[in-house]
Amino acid sequence: MKTKALLIVALSTTVFALGAKAQDKTTFGVRAGVNFTNLNGKIGGTDIDTKIKTGFNVGVNAEIPIAPDFYVQPGVLFTTKGAKEKQGDAKINVSYVEVPINLLYKPTLGNGKLLLGFGPYIGFGIGGKIKGGGADVDIKFKNDLSTQEALDQSNGKVFYQKGLDFGGNLLAGYELSSKISVQLNAQLGMSNLYPKVGGNKPDNTKMKNTGFGVSVGYRF
Repeated sequence: MKTKALLIVALSTTVFALGAKAQDKTTFGVRAGVNFTNLNGKIGGTDIDTKIKTGFNVGVNAEIPIAPDFYVQPGVLFTTKGAKEKQGDAKINVSYVEVPINLLYKPTLGNGKLLLGFGPYIGFGIGGKIKGGGADVDIKFKNDLSTQEALDQSNGKVFYQKGLDFGGNLLAGYELSSKISVQLNAQLGMSNLYPKVGGNKPDNTKMKNTGFGVSVGYRF
């Protein structure tokens, strides 16, 4: 929890420092859209065999000008991720509060503006469940499992993963003169979500979020 609090404070300090330099020109917006996410990696050397699951995201952001046509765009999103079982109807559903900070290039194009951006994100898991196909298992967030917790997971009583996710964003879109925008985005998780067991990383085991989505936004 201390690590999460320090990360939030550091991100907030950066945003406010940038905002203080551009108070008159900073704009704010809302955004909502559909996610198409999956999990990739290996568990015990075996590839994770899942397919894309549909979720959603909703949140707010700011655009802070740093140069002509260039902005820093921090935001806060509630977003759902996970995956679906390939041979069945079980779904992994995980909810996150996510903090993206993108560098945005926004030149005038026609009557509106082109949107091109990239940057990192940090996500904090706040809840989850595996449900369907006879499964009804809570997802809990831990970085290091005891022997008993690892056994409970193997027996299907609970599913553990790390609560902290991070990775990179790419986005492309268009903002109309009415301030309504449509955006495509892709996201690649870089954090291994699979926890340690007794302080040791399991061999040939890693699990990462990946996905893309479509969203609609409005700037005030």
